[in-house]
Amino acid sequence: MRDDTIPQTVLFPDLFTKPIIATFDQPYASSDGGAVLLKAADARYELIDDFARCLVDDRQSGKVRHSLRDLLAQRIFGLACGHPDANDADRLADDPIHKLLLGRDPVVGDSLASQPTISRFENRVGTHALYAMGRALAVSVIDRHRQRLHGRARRITIDLDPTDDPTHGAQQLTFFNGHYDCWCYLPLLAFLTFNDEVEQYLCAAILRPGNASAARGARGTLCRLLAVLRVAFPRARFLVRLDGGFATPAIFDFLDAEPGLDYVVAMGENTVLTRCAEPAMVDARTQSDATGQTEHVYTEARYAAGTWAHARRVVIKAEVVRLPGRDPRDNPRFVVTNLRPSARFVYEQVYCARGDIENRIKELHDGLQIGRTSCGRFWANQLRVLLTAAAFVLMQELRLRAARTACARTQVTGLRERLLKLGVQVVVSVRRIVLHLPTSTLDLDAWRHIALALGARTG
Repeated sequence: MRDDTIPQTVLFPDLFTKPIIATFDQPYASSDGGAVLLKAADARYELIDDFARCLVDDRQSGKVRHSLRDLLAQRIFGLACGHPDANDADRLADDPIHKLLLGRDPVVGDSLASQPTISRFENRVGTHALYAMGRALAVSVIDRHRQRLHGRARRITIDLDPTDDPTHGAQQLTFFNGHYDCWCYLPLLAFLTFNDEVEQYLCAAILRPGNASAARGARGTLCRLLAVLRVAFPRARFLVRLDGGFATPAIFDFLDAEPGLDYVVAMGENTVLTRCAEPAMVDARTQSDATGQTEHVYTEARYAAGTWAHARRVVIKAEVVRLPGRDPRDNPRFVVTNLRPSARFVYEQVYCARGDIENRIKELHDGLQIGRTSCGRFWANQLRVLLTAAAFVLMQELRLRAARTACARTQVTGLRERLLKLGVQVVVSVRRIVLHLPTSTLDLDAWRHIALALGARTG
């Protein structure tokens, strides 16, 4: 806010019983007072340091004001705090909390990087560095949970899912996708679930062209994740869950060849599978006619497509859907699996559980704006996706540490509003920095619980 263009005092004389004066004269204040939790969360992962080690700084040292690590930290912490654009850097350049997060004095420390500096940084990162950063993300997440679980996990579930990232400019490798009916990118996201926990932890985010098939990059991603996971959790058994777009011969051959690995992969309907499902569909129609409700019947078959080397077990859900005011509709579903339990159990308890990753994907889109891939250069947009993924990992750490509090299942937007977006006045003395936060903070108990869980002390 500039003194020469915007008045520092605003008067509301007629709204209340007494005149209200709004005076913008509070120095060293921020609206992101709770964001110190993010720095404590990153101390558990060291993700920003891992990312920085993947980059080579070939700038002229005498002209460098902001290290690559600081640029990474500024973007990741800014994304987590709800500032997704490089343009936001200019507004936050002198924010005391954001300077503090980068290890600078919040009062007299140097300003943060400007928008042009951020944009130049995003557009200079090469493919080798991006590959290394993607691996660092996966290794950091897996190692964090190895420490948390002491290397002991009975089962680890890997979920892969593509999502659409609509584009609205001249970005490289954006194409029209008929399935999503828009010009877009198709990022591939990978999540890990440990044992019977509820949370799915993001561990990979790969930007792909808009015309990529669903399975593009899936085999390589699974191969790299399994290699790291087997070192971290040598006794774990793995489960891979995929939707119908991944049902290719190459994926099935890969999954069958992996030891200690189970899988459930959806498959699209075809004439052979329809014929296999027909007896169960007859039963489902009979039951639905009798009850007037949606009914389903489970069965299974051995099936081999013409491109498969051998037959595989297919779980069949024969369903008749009834909706008010509409005619009954057949809705058969097919899942290829090497699991042995009953067809109902495999479909309802194993495959359907993957649906919760849609909530994680919505958090990435709505809470962290992973779709802000507006750079003209494709690889710059891949960097933005990785930085957004890193911000999400830190927010997931806050949610993990919020166990047994009111924020235990809060989504990213709620976590930000309740834990990070706190008005604060920063006071610096010779011996310490004091953050004066509101006594009316609604989730004070949760904030304090998370801070202590991340290594803070009372005093």
